[in-house]
Amino acid sequence: MKLGLIAGNGNFPFLVIEGAHKAGATVAVAAIREETDPAIEKTADKLIWVGIGQLGKMLRFFKDERVEQAIMAGQVKHVQIFSRAIPDVRMLKMLLRLPRRNTDALIGAVADELAAEGIELIDSTFFLQDQLPQKGTLTKREPDERERSDIEYGLEVAHKIARLDLGQTIVIRDRACVAIEAMEGTDAVIRRAGELVRGKLTVVKIAKPDQDMRFDVPVVGVPTIESMIRSHAACLCLTAGKTLMFDREETIKLANKHKIAIVAR
Repeated sequence: MKLGLIAGNGNFPFLVIEGAHKAGATVAVAAIREETDPAIEKTADKLIWVGIGQLGKMLRFFKDERVEQAIMAGQVKHVQIFSRAIPDVRMLKMLLRLPRRNTDALIGAVADELAAEGIELIDSTFFLQDQLPQKGTLTKREPDERERSDIEYGLEVAHKIARLDLGQTIVIRDRACVAIEAMEGTDAVIRRAGELVRGKLTVVKIAKPDQDMRFDVPVVGVPTIESMIRSHAACLCLTAGKTLMFDREETIKLANKHKIAIVAR
């Protein structure tokens, strides 16, 4: 099996390559020049560097490599599309067809372009099922009564926001919404919340109600906890079975050290 990988930033693409290799697959990587860690050159079986707007170049590469299935892994910051992308003809035609340019529309359109070339976009967690936490409290400390109340309120708000495809993360204190994620990403919104309100923050990060596991799957890890520590946030709630937790042992160990509660709901 030859797998195509559209690689964004972070450790996600590396974990997919590792999992694919363990399953006996080879991996042809289209690495996003503006986002992907250059170290990926050491792990990919085949690799091409493409700009965010070079959709045609990426598709030709996958066709040349006879890729029939592909995975998207790693964030490509939405803001990059507006600030740095120089679209090629294939990308420009795709963009002109879109009625809106939110995350679902943009990435969904790329999936359609892959399908038009006979390439199936598959579940991005296909090789990482063991990194999807199931329901329950993951840390030594359970959320206290105030945090449980903030979680319930936060989930109510977050699900409404998620339906609008505006972001996966909100930060709550005392049943008041402190910050909502837009284009800046999870860690940045946590830090912004910490600048607005000092201490006792609850972070709620959810999958969309109809989460497409092929792309934009919620991810947490050590950087999430580090941002919470800097912002004096004490509780994290995530969606069970649909949120990737990278470096799980290290993430939970760091949360326990700082008495941060993590719960999957």
